[in-house]
Amino acid sequence: MQSHRDHEPRRRDLLIAGAASAALGVPSLAHAQAASAGRSTMPDQPSVSDLSMVVNGEMRKLRLDVRTTLLDALREHLHLTGTKKGCDHGQCGACTVIVEGRRINSCLTLAVMHQGDSITTIEGLGTPEKLHPMQAAFVKHDGYQCGYCTPGQICSAVAALDEIKAGIPSHVTADLTAQPELTAMELRERMSGNICRCAAYPNIIDAISEVAGRKA
Repeated sequence: MQSHRDHEPRRRDLLIAGAASAALGVPSLAHAQAASAGRSTMPDQPSVSDLSMVVNGEMRKLRLDVRTTLLDALREHLHLTGTKKGCDHGQCGACTVIVEGRRINSCLTLAVMHQGDSITTIEGLGTPEKLHPMQAAFVKHDGYQCGYCTPGQICSAVAALDEIKAGIPSHVTADLTAQPELTAMELRERMSGNICRCAAYPNIIDAISEVAGRKA
């Protein structure tokens, strides 16, 4: 006489049956429940949005997946590859661009957040025939070396000087009510978000200082 245990499925049999079901594409319990409730089990399609931005003085219109970062919009869709993708986590500063007069890490913001904004990339600061003063100073003082971080360094430097002119203090500004002084310490603090693997920091400070009108 067989006991009730003889009719119980063994663990090995259940594993084999489960693997076979998966291989044959048998719907899972979750899928079956969703289907019975009238819900779709297909993933949502990505949303797409129309976007207009003024990039380097020119109106540009794009149709983008709303998840596209500003960095990828500039590089992959507008083909402005001067802006570099370094860490893609906002830690190196290689992707720095100037948006509405303020420097930002373009890898940390979505393109759709900048509808109608004015954006300046390294291509918009100067050309090989007519360099921006900051670009020329970087060349003169060898502040670029390998060059990968240079576009972000230059955009950040231009915006940093504008911050000082506007009286915006930094973490090392001693008197928050007075105009920030253009010192090496002040510049190093303001440029601390831009990493140079070549360690050309002294040369970069010299270049920025010269553009600011102070003897390097």
